Amino acid sequence: MWVDHDGMTLYTFDKDAGGKSMCNGECAKNWPPLMVKKDDEAPKDKWTHVTRDDGSMQWAYDGKPLYTFVKDKKAGDTTGDGMKDVWHVAKP
Repeated sequence: MWVDHDGMTLYTFDKDAGGKSMCNGECAKNWPPLMVKKDDEAPKDKWTHVTRDDGSMQWAYDGKPLYTFVKDKKAGDTTGDGMKDVWHVAKP
């Protein structure tokens, strides 16, 4: 599974489509987007940046925006996997 720089599990959201995040507002409070930092560059392969509704940039893999989950408390937690049948651990 993929993790962020802190070792926290990354997730995808089934409702995201066309390289666009559908998780904004309250959703993004529970599922924080994996944000692109100022000096980040997308590596080769299928890693990309997508523009969020507020104009900020989020990491995506193969067109699927990536998120962490607020209820994961430590590296390796996967409490969001399968949540509401639309959230899934991101894997290669």
